[in-house]
Amino acid sequence: MRDHSHLELSRRDLLVSSAAALAVTGVAAKGAAAQSSGKEVNFNTSVSFKVNGEMRDLEVDNRTTLLDALREHLHLTGTKKGCDHGQCGACTVMVDGRRINSCLTLAVMHEGDEVTTIEGLGQPGDLHPMQAAFVKHDGFQCGYCTPGQICSSVAVLEEIKSNIPSHVTQDISAKVELTAGEVRERMSGNICRCGAYSNILDAISEVGGIKA
Repeated sequence: MRDHSHLELSRRDLLVSSAAALAVTGVAAKGAAAQSSGKEVNFNTSVSFKVNGEMRDLEVDNRTTLLDALREHLHLTGTKKGCDHGQCGACTVMVDGRRINSCLTLAVMHEGDEVTTIEGLGQPGDLHPMQAAFVKHDGFQCGYCTPGQICSSVAVLEEIKSNIPSHVTQDISAKVELTAGEVRERMSGNICRCGAYSNILDAISEVGGIKA
């Protein structure tokens, strides 16, 4: 796995962060204006989205992140809060099939979206193939980063299957090959402080059908 300590923000991450900041700033400005005029201020918003196949309706503070909505409101605590700054990947979930850091996005931004957390991938006795592979290859030690690692792993295989290139893709005009190098690059945003990277790669390689 690669060290991301010196990586700059990607353009997409910057846009998402900026959108979230503008949303919060706009709410605060409207609130201040309403308070100055003596009007009652409502900082909550109703939001509906599908989580692990079930529609969920919430009323949340406009500043609530998707991570906190999942953990604190829906009690889906499998998704972990690590750095809370989008740097460790422990909070990774899938939204409409694409992986995101749930600590970097507001819950109110996901009206109508479909969210999949680690609980939605599989349960004891009925594990997702990736979960089973992580167990088989000891792809975890303390286990704190594991839900995010597994959600990212599932999404990574789908990215490659959908022919989405990465920074190490040699020819972006050709079909993206499922290689250990591609997996390492794409998983580099998920940090494992225990250092189980080789075992994680083995697990993904087995599910993806590649030789590490």
